[in-house]
Amino acid sequence: MKLYLQLFWSFFKIGAFTLGGGYAMIPLIEQEVVGRRRWISSEEFSETLTLAQSAPGPISVNSAVFVGYKMRGMKGVLMTVLGTVVPSFVVILVIAMFFSDIRNNEVVERIFSGLRPAVVALIAVPVVNMLKKKNFAWKIVSIAIISAIAVAWLKISPIVVIITAGIGGLIYYFIRKKHD
Repeated sequence: MKLYLQLFWSFFKIGAFTLGGGYAMIPLIEQEVVGRRRWISSEEFSETLTLAQSAPGPISVNSAVFVGYKMRGMKGVLMTVLGTVVPSFVVILVIAMFFSDIRNNEVVERIFSGLRPAVVALIAVPVVNMLKKKNFAWKIVSIAIISAIAVAWLKISPIVVIITAGIGGLIYYFIRKKHD
């Protein structure tokens, strides 16, 4: 029972104190589940991020699903997902109730304009951390740049880019396996 509460509470804190969406949650999830709790290894976390980004849905919820399932199966998933989404649900509910009152509030606008650079930094942290961990960082950077160019300038669908990258990863895996 104690672990279920820890799973819920850990992801509740992450969900409650992260602004800027799922990618901004990644450093907090890593700190909690890899650093503090040691529920998964750093390598497992990188794999979890890859799967969470590839699966449909928010990366924060997908990460919570993977960690919860690894720790305690479906009951663990329930705890981590609830912990992740309850804070957002409550905040959205409160905002919806008072939206017309705060919509044009200059103080609220200034708070959010101050938060934007911090959110960008939080999104950049996992990228930098992944580059530090991998001995083939140039490959990751190259794929990221090519993917960004394909989507932003060549107007190729992100779905096509993801499928192509997945197929490329499989081909790379089989070539490496053949040579090992």
